[in-house]
Amino acid sequence: MASPRRIGAPDAKNRAVLIDAAERLLLEEGHTAVSSRRVAARAGLKPQLVHYYFRTMEDLFLAVFRRRAEEGLEQQAKALESDQPLWALWRFSVDPRGIAMAMAFTGLAGQSETIRAEVADYSERFRAAQIEALTEILDRYEISADAPSPAALVVLLTSVSRVVMLEEALGVTTGHAEALALVEHHIRALEGPPSLRSAG
Repeated sequence: MASPRRIGAPDAKNRAVLIDAAERLLLEEGHTAVSSRRVAARAGLKPQLVHYYFRTMEDLFLAVFRRRAEEGLEQQAKALESDQPLWALWRFSVDPRGIAMAMAFTGLAGQSETIRAEVADYSERFRAAQIEALTEILDRYEISADAPSPAALVVLLTSVSRVVMLEEALGVTTGHAEALALVEHHIRALEGPPSLRSAG
């Protein structure tokens, strides 16, 4: 029985360089442009090193996603602990970099059940953290009991940001300024104007 093929160490410098290269290609040209040869060329490494560190291209995509998702969870946690958590959450939600990554992996999820499951798992973790924090935030601001639930508000905030960014990528902008202004009007009513820290 053949022994399993050796895989490079997860903390190796070359592995991180390959993940960086795959991420740049994914965001700049889409997942169909990401091949082992192109990733290696972008990283300035030999093509065989891609499969030394990753058994398959799917494994490489998962490494890209997990790294950014974990960073996103940390950034979101910091945002929700800020002095103006609603502003911070909104800025996090409309960050073009995060939305671009989410949209890229939405496309990949349609082709890979493994990636779809990973995206769904992290999305649920993001949403659970948002709902938990928003529940406390709305209690703090003494929002009336008949207001929309924290879960509904989280979905609405996420939906607005995703739709705006998706449509802008297609060249559609009608109604965007008004939709963003509406969200920010309601946040301003609760937290006042955004501070430099929350807008940052």
